[in-house]
Amino acid sequence: MTIVATGTAATAPAAVPADRGVGPMLRAWRERRRVSQLELALRADSSARHISFIETGRSRPSEEMVLRLAEHLDVPVRERNALLLAAGYAPHYPETPLDDPALDALREGMERLIQGYEPCPALVVDAGYTVVAANRGVAMLLEGVPEKLMTPAPNAMRLTLHPEGLAPRIRNLREWRGHLLAQMERQLALYRSDRLRALYEEVAAYPVPEEEPDGEPAAPVPYFALPLRIEHEGRILSFVSSISTFNTPMDVTVAELAIETFLPADPATVKYLRTMEG
Repeated sequence: MTIVATGTAATAPAAVPADRGVGPMLRAWRERRRVSQLELALRADSSARHISFIETGRSRPSEEMVLRLAEHLDVPVRERNALLLAAGYAPHYPETPLDDPALDALREGMERLIQGYEPCPALVVDAGYTVVAANRGVAMLLEGVPEKLMTPAPNAMRLTLHPEGLAPRIRNLREWRGHLLAQMERQLALYRSDRLRALYEEVAAYPVPEEEPDGEPAAPVPYFALPLRIEHEGRILSFVSSISTFNTPMDVTVAELAIETFLPADPATVKYLRTMEG
C-alpha cells in the first residue's frame, strides 16, 4: 500500500536572509560556498570587478547573469527565484503543487520506484520532511505508532524521534538522533528557515533515555555506513539509508523532493525481509 499525502507539498525553507538587494544576497551565497570573487568571475565568464560591482550594488546584473551566478554557486532553485525578485525580475522556476495533473507522471513514477524497493522501506519527503509517499516497508515499521503522529500529514523527523513514535524501538537512538539532527543543522546553515528551525527545536527537545536498551547483534557486523537498528516484532532489523534527489530540476516542488530508501545492513535483516516476500 502506498501512502500519499494530499494537497500541495509543504512550503520549503525561505531564501537566505541578507541585506536588501541582490548584491548582498549573492555575496552571502558566494561566501557560503567559499568561492572568491575572482574564482566566481572565471566560472561565469565575467570579471572580478564586475562581480564586486554587483555585490556592492554599483551594477545591476542582467537576468541571465543572476541565473548564471546562481548556477555556478549551486543555489537551490527556490532561492534562485528569490535572487531574481531581489534584482527586479520575475521568478524563473515554477512551483507546481504536487497534486497538480501536470505532475501525474512524476507521482506515478515515484510510487512505482518506492514500491519496487518492497519489502525494504522507502519514502518520499519534501523540504520540511513531510512524508508525501511511502511504501509497505515503511508502513510495517510504523505499526503501532499513534494516529496523532500520522495526521494530518506525517513528518519523518517527528515520526522517528518522538517518544511515542519510533524512538523507543531504535536500538542506537543516540547515534541515529545525532545523525538526523546534524542533517537538519546543515540545512539550517544554508536555508535558515523559521519553519525548519521550529521543527529542529521541537525534535531536539524530545527526551532521550539515559541508557539505550540491549540489542547488540549476536556476532559483530562490519557495517559500511551508520545503520538504523530498530526493533520489529521482537527482532532487531538493521538498515542503511540512501537519499536521492532529481537531477537538474526545473520546478521548485520537484527540486525539494527527496527519495529515501532503507537497505538491509546485515544478513539477519536480509533473511527476515526474504520471509516477508514469501
